Amino acid sequence: MGGTRGDTFTPAGASYRGGVSDPGELGIFLRGKRAALPPEATPLNGFGVRRRVPGLRREEVAQLAGVSVTYYTRLEQGHSRNASDEVLLALARALQLSVTETEHLLDLARARRTTTDPGPESASPRALELLALVAERPAIVLGRRNDVLAWNELGHALVAPHLPAEAPESPATRPSLPRMLFLDPQARALYRDWPAEAADYVAYLRMASGKHPDDEALTRMIGELCIRDDAFADLWASGRVSECVAGTKPMRHPSAGDITVDFQLWAQSDRPDQRLELYSLRDDPDGSRTRSLLSHPATTR
Repeated sequence: MGGTRGDTFTPAGASYRGGVSDPGELGIFLRGKRAALPPEATPLNGFGVRRRVPGLRREEVAQLAGVSVTYYTRLEQGHSRNASDEVLLALARALQLSVTETEHLLDLARARRTTTDPGPESASPRALELLALVAERPAIVLGRRNDVLAWNELGHALVAPHLPAEAPESPATRPSLPRMLFLDPQARALYRDWPAEAADYVAYLRMASGKHPDDEALTRMIGELCIRDDAFADLWASGRVSECVAGTKPMRHPSAGDITVDFQLWAQSDRPDQRLELYSLRDDPDGSRTRSLLSHPATTR
């Protein structure tokens, strides 16, 4: 696990700046994507000239997007907060952003500047109904911050066999998957490719922070993880944004051994912040390995 840091976390920019004026999330995101785009990947001429820093210059982004250098500079420095969708989409094209990154750019530009505490989440009745229908497969219900709002027996046995089965029932004991992944050695040991798992979680949290800039609990959790774990802080500073709705997790489970788990997330139309995450074990046609997850009772702390 990474060490701790003594820096001060800045919620507005969600990164370490050491007291330097913070341009805000929008400016940080634009600057990061500009630095990551090699000139040779764009239609620009003369990209072979000597450069002091990697990536595009501000004037080059402005040229590609069809905006003035002064206006783009103000955006990147956090001095302009009213960019139109037309300008933002032009910047997204210039910076070759993915669909998810473009959505994140729009979220950041529209972000409110106040924070609120929406209070603890609870699983919706519909989510609990769906959970009951998939008892033969590991499944969990996740909230907007990737807190476990509910799980079935197999879901509990797969993702957190060392925690009490009733942990999601109370906000005080509810498992936070990001905190577990970075701060809980037993949870971390479940993932054979922990760096990939960690990177995906941080990329999702960055996307969620853009959609919910007023969520004080989310901001507080990100700040806590930045301060307590170097790996999280470094991944957060990378600026990667992603919404992972399906994929594969290579795991090393205390009961089932080395397993490969496919997963898929389902969002509810009426409660899009809550997602049902379904898992299936590879090479398990009769479900025997899945059932082996319960061959030993889960232990509690």
